[in-house]
Order: sequence, then structure tokens, then C-alpha cells
Amino acid sequence: MSKVYFIENRSGDFLSLGRDALRLLKHLVSETNHTFDKEVPIKVHFGEKGNKTFVPPVCYDEIIRYLKDMGVTTSYIESNVLYRGARTTRTKHIKTAKEHGFTQIPIIIADGEIGTEYVEVEIYKEYIDKCKIGKEYGRFNQFIVMSHFKGHVEAGFGGAIKQLGMGFAARGGKLAQHSGISPVVNDSKCTACGTCVDSCDFGAIECEEIAVIDKDICIGCAGCIAVCPEGAIRNTWGGSNFREKLAEYAYGAAKDKDIIYISFIINVTQDCDCAGKAMEPIAGDIGVLLSKDPVALDAACLDLVQKEKRIELFEKGRCVLEHAQKIGLGSLSYELVKL
Repeated sequence: MSKVYFIENRSGDFLSLGRDALRLLKHLVSETNHTFDKEVPIKVHFGEKGNKTFVPPVCYDEIIRYLKDMGVTTSYIESNVLYRGARTTRTKHIKTAKEHGFTQIPIIIADGEIGTEYVEVEIYKEYIDKCKIGKEYGRFNQFIVMSHFKGHVEAGFGGAIKQLGMGFAARGGKLAQHSGISPVVNDSKCTACGTCVDSCDFGAIECEEIAVIDKDICIGCAGCIAVCPEGAIRNTWGGSNFREKLAEYAYGAAKDKDIIYISFIINVTQDCDCAGKAMEPIAGDIGVLLSKDPVALDAACLDLVQKEKRIELFEKGRCVLEHAQKIGLGSLSYELVKL
């Protein structure tokens, strides 16, 4: 049984939520004699441009200050998104992050300018053999993964597991989870400019009247999606077993890493922070939770939200938790320790 530490906070005060997150971290450090490496990045989600309900940077201030006082060098770390938006490339991503106030510490975009820089992590599970994880994640042994618990149209909900599975994945890894196939070209948008051909390091694209992607050569890095000036190359968002693949990518991201997970149950919206729009919360704020087990943490968050709403909100995400436990990522059995 895994321990999940919890501080209830319904104040809506981001400063106090940040202090509670630090209190939880200090408690874990004291209870387990945890020691930090010299460099420990903080995995966050900066929020898509137009989104208003992501966890704001003030919630991270206390932990950033604590790490600095401990002599630990820290930074924000993230990877580029698969869809076309304000976080498609490193340049755009960092610009959006700074516009949202994430300026306290350096920002690392782990999979490079267009999301094609990755390391392969072998897991050989039911759906995924090798995970394409953002290259910069490979430089570190420890992380603090800080998540916003909220809804997600495909996963059911987003929390610690999604921060691992989708957040650590390079663009090609995100593509593998969503569809497992090569990107496709929209004939009506393609102008045969050749930009995708020039940017493909694997010679998988030819261009005559329109661009054509050779699926036998394509490695699924999805870099062409990022560089196409017309937005003519896209993911199909089809595929199958997305939730199981998400759990398996989370396993790959956490493999051989020492990670502390902190989740905020605040601004609980139906959709995730990748939605570039203002959304109204559908559940009240509950507080901050911490665990060394991402499965137990997500299970506790889901249980608290469902108890609060007394409905089966986000229930389809249960299969993510079940598959994650099945493959050894963590345990669904937890002890909720209130501080």
C-alpha cells in the first residue's frame, strides 16, 4: 500500500497552495530521509495560450526557493505538443510559458526545437516496446512532477500519469500513443513547398504535386507537423488503446528515475490545460497531494473529486490506473495521510 499525503485547501489562494505543496515536500523529505541530486528539474504544464485555469507559477515559488536553499539547481522542464498551437516548437513554447509568468527559473524543452530529439527507453509491454522520451529528460535522475488534476477528453482525467506519459514523451512518442501511425497530409492544404522534405532527416517525404509520406520509412517523429507552414500535415487522432499506451509511456518515463509527485486539485475543468480557451471549473477546489507513487496519487485525486461531486466524473480514466498497476508503475491501494 502506497502513502499519499494530503492537505485540504479550498481557499483559492495560490500563495497558500504553494506553501502547502512545500509543507508536503518537507514532510516526505523528513519521513524518508530523502536526499536531492545537484540538479532536479520540475515537470510542469505551462498551459496553452488562451487557457486561464492551469496551475499558475506562484504555486511553484516556495518549492523553487526551498530547492535553491538546499543548494539544488532547478529548472522547469516540458516537451513540445503534437498539435499545432502556441507550444508546437521550443521557441513558441518558451514564449508562451514566459507570457504565463513562468520566469523564475530556466526553461528546458526536452525534445528540442521541433520535438524530434529523443532517447529510446525499452519497456516491451503489451502495446509499446520502446518509448520516445524527450532527450533532455535523460540527463537527470530525479524530478519533481507537479500536476494539475482535471479532465481530459481521451484519458478521462489528467494528473501525474499523464504528466509522465504525455509530458515526458517527444512529439513522436505522443504520436505513438495517439495513433501509432505516420502523420497524414491534407491534399487541399498542401502547396508542395518542400519544407517538410527539407526538414525530414530520414528521407521519408517526397514532394511532387503534393507531399507524400512513406510510412515504411517514417519513424513517427512528427517533426513535419511542426514545420509545415500551411498546417497541411497532421495527426489523425485515431488509433486504439490510447489509455493503455499512456500508462505504458508513463512507465517508460519513470523507469529508473527517482520522482516525487505533487498534484493540485484546483480549477477542475472538463478539458485539460492544452485547451486554448477559458473554461469554468466543474468541481470545487480540494487541495494538494503528494506521493512517490503516481498511480496511488491519481487514484486518490480521482476518489476525492468523485466523492466531492458524488458522480462518476472522469470514470473512464480508471482503466489507465488499472493498466498502470498491471504493468508495475504503481499501486491502486493507498493510505491517505492528512497533514
